[in-house]
Amino acid sequence: MSLAVVAMLFASCEDSKKKEAEAQAQAEQMRMEREKDSLMKVEETNANKMAEMEANSIAAKAMGNSDLSTLVSALQAADMAQTLKGEGDYTVFAPTNEAFSKVPKATMDNLMKPENKTQLQKVLQYHVLQGKMNAADVVTKIKAANNKLDVTTMNGETLTLSEKDGKVMIKDAKGNTATVTSADMDASNGVVHVIDKVLMPKM
Repeated sequence: MSLAVVAMLFASCEDSKKKEAEAQAQAEQMRMEREKDSLMKVEETNANKMAEMEANSIAAKAMGNSDLSTLVSALQAADMAQTLKGEGDYTVFAPTNEAFSKVPKATMDNLMKPENKTQLQKVLQYHVLQGKMNAADVVTKIKAANNKLDVTTMNGETLTLSEKDGKVMIKDAKGNTATVTSADMDASNGVVHVIDKVLMPKM
């Protein structure tokens, strides 16, 4: 009789342990599922933010502006469109189609060749500054620099900014001067200022 009682108690104890282990396993599974759901929500939120940022990026703004289609083609040929879609703060001086038409055809044709991608990148990087500078910032800094503000571009060379008759002028390494014709096209990763000439680095 006592053996039967012991056996029953032992079985009951084992059953309790089994149920406890099952409950723990179930709780752990539920915790892991909650963590997975939470992680998926975070990833989804981040993906949505990234998509929204790209949709309002400098590259997207340029693509949506018919006057900048030549610049967009050049950015794509130089594999730089993705850079201007991504995170970061940039100030871009964007030449219009008309500005590109002033560049000798032979020069443009040469730059657009796949084997000259590095040169094309240098030209386009010469139009990009690290950091966001809207028109008010530019004018303030020009005045502080006695109307001669040197800025370093993404390709490491210098542009000289000045103000004349209320307009911002940009002098390149070749001594040519471009004028900002339209300022403060805001983007999620910086700002675009439209200019009337293509800036040329030393190369």
